[in-house]
Amino acid sequence: MPANAQLSEMQGRVRSHQKVATKDNKRQAKGLIEELESRVHLGPPIRDVELHSAHEFLRQHDFSPASDYFSRLEEIQTRLVSRLKEPQALREKRNYGGEAGGYQMQLQSIYDHLILSTCYEGDFNLKHGRVKISHRFNQEGRIDFVELKFLRSLEPCLTGEFRKLLTVKGYQSGRKDWFANEVFVLPVLPRELIFIHQDIFRNPRNEVLAWLVNIGHWMVDALLKDLKERNGHDASPPPIGDRGQLCLKAVRTDEVALPILQKAAALESAIELVDDKNVTVRYVRR
Repeated sequence: MPANAQLSEMQGRVRSHQKVATKDNKRQAKGLIEELESRVHLGPPIRDVELHSAHEFLRQHDFSPASDYFSRLEEIQTRLVSRLKEPQALREKRNYGGEAGGYQMQLQSIYDHLILSTCYEGDFNLKHGRVKISHRFNQEGRIDFVELKFLRSLEPCLTGEFRKLLTVKGYQSGRKDWFANEVFVLPVLPRELIFIHQDIFRNPRNEVLAWLVNIGHWMVDALLKDLKERNGHDASPPPIGDRGQLCLKAVRTDEVALPILQKAAALESAIELVDDKNVTVRYVRR
């Protein structure tokens, strides 16, 4: 047998014995890493043993060291290490809730960013649904992502699921005071967005996406005006398990949250479409 033929045969044997991660392994890894990424921002804190366990899962199931799964774990580790170096004031987490601007809001002040959430509900085709829309703002008041949680989906199998509607590329490590940035978008937006505005899908896609970003900034503006004009409203008695929630007017003394809110309220965005999954967000000052 010619030398090159022998080499090809040996390479084929090696490949046939190489293990690769199965689809089920990839599905489990995706869920595991997405949960850790969510906890980086929302808590509870990630323990070292959990990161070690995630690395072991990838190694034991033959994921390539060059795969996106390993790089995402490294990003999580880098973020956690950098957070430990931050001043204690920036590492405190506070949770506020109550009514402002005619809306029930939850505001989480987390290290160096904010997450503002509002719930919407309604009916469609004789089905009732409810969703929570959350906007994450960085320390310069720019959007990091817009997320939807199906509290009660029109499709029961989706209840409890999360969907990132828009995500700024590299928001964890990129420049914070940007005025134009590339953004991943969900190709097919959830029907439940009609609970926010019944005619939302009658508009061009770029306007819909810009609106989804801007409602977060408008909510922030409404909150600040309410705090200034009417001194806010105390939150209703917090539910069991959430006794640490403060009233919204307490945000006035939050040295991390208040500057972010003021910067976010001064911004408004427009969107340029690139393709179904990518857009460019451009900010202007109001």
